[in-house]
Amino acid sequence: MLTFATLLDLAGIARSSVRLLRHQDNRHPGHPSPYALWRDNRPRFEEYQATQGFGDALDLKAPIWASFVGVPGRETLFVGLYTAELIGALPEDRAHPITGGIEPAGSCNLYRLDPKPELSEYAGRLWIEWGKGYRAWIQRGDRVPKPIVELRRTFGEDPFPGFSALILNLSEIETIPASWSAALSSTRGIYLFSCPRTREQYVGMASGPEGFMGRWREYFVSGHGGNVGLKSRDPSDYRVSILETVGTGATVNDLLALETRWKAKLLSREMGLNRN
Repeated sequence: MLTFATLLDLAGIARSSVRLLRHQDNRHPGHPSPYALWRDNRPRFEEYQATQGFGDALDLKAPIWASFVGVPGRETLFVGLYTAELIGALPEDRAHPITGGIEPAGSCNLYRLDPKPELSEYAGRLWIEWGKGYRAWIQRGDRVPKPIVELRRTFGEDPFPGFSALILNLSEIETIPASWSAALSSTRGIYLFSCPRTREQYVGMASGPEGFMGRWREYFVSGHGGNVGLKSRDPSDYRVSILETVGTGATVNDLLALETRWKAKLLSREMGLNRN
């Protein structure tokens, strides 16, 4: 079985000198994930991983970091090797790479990270099986080999499947490709949420200036988007799809009529989560 540890051996890097880091920060809903930062803004990703909590200093103590990012539904992607050196406490305030808010001086450790050429040809192409211990985001390179599950020819995002074929989980909306986000932000219409736990459905409409993406982000942040039926239950990672799109000339009344029609077709009032 080919593993990431095997690649370290072939590159002449001692496994014991490497710490494996899996970045998947779920603390900031509504903001880019570490994967989205790596994909769309590499300097901000480098800033993000260069600061770490004081409590992680001992686990991170190694000359080399192998960095990975978690992608919902697609496991764990290798993004590069780095030499790592602890500088000390963050010397001055800075903008947080994910939220844009203030990250105060002295609130975390700052590391000097320099990319290593070894294994760089696999960055963005190599997918591994991290295992079930996702909360253990720092692991030793000589402990668990990490099976390789896929090696792609190049890094690339899947093309937009079209509005009628789109199906994704609500948790994935901040990691979808920028071209998908642009298409969804510029289009309005009627969408469907399906709860994987209860099999209930919810029909809604996206009528705002940011289209489907703007409306779905509201649900992603709050868990209910202000809807009474969704507020009355535990949050869920809804399966999201689009029932119908409208042109730029459609009015809010047009969308309300379409939404009512779809609620009737799917019985989402009688058997689902709609309350009006």
